[in-house]
Amino acid sequence: MTAISWLPHRFRCLDRQMQHPSQPHARRTVAALCRRSVLVATAGFLALALIAAVYLLAPARSGQRAESGTSRGIDTFANSAPFDAGLDAAIDAIIDDNSQYQVGVALMTAVGGDLHQYGVEEPFEAASTAKILTAAAYYHLVEEGSASLDDPLGAFTSEFQIQAMVQDSNNESWSLLMDAVGLSELSEYAASIDITYDPEVNTLSTAHMAHMLAELFEGRLLDQEHTEQLLSYMQDTNYEHLIPAAVPDGVTVFHKYGLLDDELHDAAILSMSAGSFVLVVFTKGADLSDVPERTVLIQDITKAVSAALA
Repeated sequence: MTAISWLPHRFRCLDRQMQHPSQPHARRTVAALCRRSVLVATAGFLALALIAAVYLLAPARSGQRAESGTSRGIDTFANSAPFDAGLDAAIDAIIDDNSQYQVGVALMTAVGGDLHQYGVEEPFEAASTAKILTAAAYYHLVEEGSASLDDPLGAFTSEFQIQAMVQDSNNESWSLLMDAVGLSELSEYAASIDITYDPEVNTLSTAHMAHMLAELFEGRLLDQEHTEQLLSYMQDTNYEHLIPAAVPDGVTVFHKYGLLDDELHDAAILSMSAGSFVLVVFTKGADLSDVPERTVLIQDITKAVSAALA
């Protein structure tokens, strides 16, 4: 099968993304200064003094541990439920106000917290958000030793093609990488990470997309070098209008945008001082004419999530 020939015409689209500066992680150190007076008194009085000293120092140690725990951010939220009823209601209201579109939202902590889904849970045509899966599948071949990032692929190396596919959403690069991985092998790789994916129809649910991004961000999908490289390509890209445009300062965004006929999607990792979260918003409208309205819809959901979590 020749490069790009397998892709239906409806898959030939471009995606873009953006970068935000990394946020500082505050670290506080508690210093305790203790002075002890030497009193010449009875043994009973000295014992009482020692008991009092132990009692006074205990809260200071406890406070020190508490401050250290909160500075970890992502671990603090790992076993809690940052997605409360207020956020659920806000997302549901935005979806209800845009009932002329099909909207699916998935939200979860990047450390593997409970998945929260809103609106449509069935698979959408994934458009170019699925390029992250193709990139991960190729990196997996590299880690197995059956491919190299220096391998020629088209006119350039495979490493160049991965960057072009993710950062510039280049469809010729996508086709070359699909051919290099193999369509059946791509489906098998997806199944190995608990994702149902058929590249011939290119459909993904918001839940599966969120799961893949969480696995990537936590280093459970690829080794450290390839994880960092792929995440770097998901920044400073050629489209900035959706999730990245709606987050406040101090939030780092890694994402992949998709636009195809009546589909408009964004799938992102939001890294902030409160923790790291995955937000996926897939939408289906009439055609490209309502993209501006659906852009606002995605931004409104992002603002609701950011306000609740940050």
